[in-house]
Amino acid sequence: MKTYLCIDLKSFYASVECAERGLDPMKTNLVVADPERTEKTICLAVSPSMKALGVKNRCRVFEIPKGIEYITAPPRMQKYIDYAAKIYGVYLRYVSKEDIHVYSIDEVFIDVTEYLGYYRLSPKEMALMLMNKVLERVGVRAACGIGTNLYLCKIALDITAKHSEDFIGILDEESYRRTLWDHQPLTDFWRIGHGTEKKLNEHGLFTMRDIAQANEDTLYRIFGIDAELLIDHAWGREPTSIADIKAYKPKTNCISVGQVLMRDYTCDEGRLIVREMMDLLCLDMVDKDIVTASVTMQIGYSNALHIPPAKGTVSFKAETNSDKIIIPETVELYNRITDKDKLIRRVNITCNNTVPDTGNRQMSFFDTDPESDEKNKNLQKAIISMRKKYGKNSMLKGMNLEAAGTTIERNRQIGGHKSGV
Repeated sequence: MKTYLCIDLKSFYASVECAERGLDPMKTNLVVADPERTEKTICLAVSPSMKALGVKNRCRVFEIPKGIEYITAPPRMQKYIDYAAKIYGVYLRYVSKEDIHVYSIDEVFIDVTEYLGYYRLSPKEMALMLMNKVLERVGVRAACGIGTNLYLCKIALDITAKHSEDFIGILDEESYRRTLWDHQPLTDFWRIGHGTEKKLNEHGLFTMRDIAQANEDTLYRIFGIDAELLIDHAWGREPTSIADIKAYKPKTNCISVGQVLMRDYTCDEGRLIVREMMDLLCLDMVDKDIVTASVTMQIGYSNALHIPPAKGTVSFKAETNSDKIIIPETVELYNRITDKDKLIRRVNITCNNTVPDTGNRQMSFFDTDPESDEKNKNLQKAIISMRKKYGKNSMLKGMNLEAAGTTIERNRQIGGHKSGV
């Protein structure tokens, strides 16, 4: 029987900020949020002591009760990445990288089946050893779920560990059905969001017991192929292993970028954002040596309008990563799908079905100047090289200096938040 651990770093960003200040996150009220933004900004993390006072993680600053005194720490995303790398290094002292799946910056799955005998430890002792090593060497506390498959160790972490004094939860299929079959709400379970819960409730299904005992044909009719996963998880089953995850190769790939603007933008200002974003995507494709045959765009309007986003796709005559080809076509798509009289708040762009750039593109009658295309590709590569050596803002285009441009500021961020460097 397999034994898996799912280790999560408690209130990771807030814990890092406390560790940097020599403070105990279990006793320190600290919030990670950008003070330069409005009170509507989301807190990236709140310390465990804040949670103990009823403050929810990912709340907005104005939602924190006025009577609570706390430290506000500006986000430092690069610092958190550095800490995560150090913690991964701790795991590698005791477990091979082939047995670790990094799920997120603060969460990993580890297959410890073959290590328990080697270290002569029980699953719980192995979990405690790794958790204590992280605390000793990095100063960040962790919680852990232990399970006989990847799903059960995740549920043990998310539902069981938080109620345990040692922050460890343990589940197998039998204990899962005995203790959690009637647990509510369903959204506490991994991969069940509010939309899925609503659909289940509409058909009289409110617990995992209900799902396990439901008519499978009905579930497949409602959820399609996703019903298979839902049924397996209702019974506490999960056949996928870490080795399966490592061996998985997607049939198609894409790259995408999106941003929520800091204010409502006019149609003309939004067009600038599209050009900036597409310029960066083209450079990214050149850097990765991949090409695309189409681009999909979604434009979200101002929240005050309460209307669905505009969507559209543009296809190219041949697979390419040339900004000279893609940007004009993408701007034309923007002009075609966007309501020019409405304000814009969100932009998402995806380069679909990317494939390796073989360099053997078939020429056509429309390719009037192939030498110019090659010069442009070399220019893109030169820009990439300069930015890698001297920083993302070392080489900019004129459009980036326009008042509505966001590239300069976003180049100072990681994941939309300040990098701290």
